Amino acid sequence: MNRIDAIQPAVPRRDLPPFRSGDTVRVHVNITEGDKQRIQVFEGVVIRRRGRGASATFTVRKVTYGVGVERIFPSESPNIKKVEIKSRGHVRRARLYYLRDLRGKKARLRSKVRDVSALISEEEAEAAVGVREEEVAAAEAPDVQAADESGEDASEVTPDEASDESSGDEASAEPAEAEKESD
Repeated sequence: MNRIDAIQPAVPRRDLPPFRSGDTVRVHVNITEGDKQRIQVFEGVVIRRRGRGASATFTVRKVTYGVGVERIFPSESPNIKKVEIKSRGHVRRARLYYLRDLRGKKARLRSKVRDVSALISEEEAEAAVGVREEEVAAAEAPDVQAADESGEDASEVTPDEASDESSGDEASAEPAEAEKESD
């Protein structure tokens, strides 16, 4: 065991999302100016991740008014309040220093949908599946959505209307069965 590993905390931050080089991220940083504190957002492309444990850092690059700005953030810093992933870039390198020499459209990275299921915890995966099931259920109930859009309440369907709808369905089903029997 390395002496430095014995001193540093073994448990990394769990609130940061799994991001890699090439991802466009928004880093929310706590800035202290005198006795005032504020949150500053730094948005750019992650061009490298370095180290592990408490000494791990990541470098984010953005271009502001034609000037490239890079900032190195310690991963374990308490000043980093939140990291949001805006988009995932598809790159084949760990260090993207070549972006410094590119301008305009050539500096864009391809985006690719990545499977990050192995990188997120089981609880987050279950929560994502639950949200997806709610979306599917909402899509399967167009009558409720149509009623909501028209301003009517879907629960205010009278029994007469319900019987009219059901009788129409039965009437259309009976001729189809009759045709099958005659064949």
